[in-house]
Amino acid sequence: MIVFDLQCGSGHTFEGWFKDGQAYEEQKEKNLISCPICNDTAISKLPSAFAIRNFSEPKISSEHQAELVAIGKKITEFMDKNFENVGCDFAKEALKIHYGISEPRNIRGNSSPEEEKTLEKEGIPFFKLPVPSEPEPETES
Repeated sequence: MIVFDLQCGSGHTFEGWFKDGQAYEEQKEKNLISCPICNDTAISKLPSAFAIRNFSEPKISSEHQAELVAIGKKITEFMDKNFENVGCDFAKEALKIHYGISEPRNIRGNSSPEEEKTLEKEGIPFFKLPVPSEPEPETES
C-alpha cells in the first residue's frame, strides 16, 4: 500500500491510497481518481515530505562493535552499582518513593505499558533503557 498527496485542477489537496505506483498511474489514465471536494479528474501528485527508509541493518565494523559492547558494559556496571533493582515492582516502588512512603533512592526494574501510563499520569519521571545482552561467544567449528 502506498499513499500519495494529490491535487486537483482547482487546487484542492487530498490523499490517495493505492496498491502501488502502477495502480495510481492506471487509475489516473482511466480518470478513476477524482477530487473528493469538486469531483475534478485532472489529478496530479504533489511532492511529499514523507520518505521511505531502507530497513536493512547498518553494517558495523568489528572495531565499532567492540566499542559499543564496552560502552554497554560501562552503562550496565553503573546501573548495577548505583540503582537498586526492584524487578517487576518498579512502578509500585516509584509510586511509594513519589508519595514519601519509601525512602528516596535510585531504582531500576521492569514495568508494563499500563504501569508506565500510571506513572506518567502521577507526574513521576522515568526513562527506559534497553539492557544490552552479552554477545554470544564465538565458537570454532
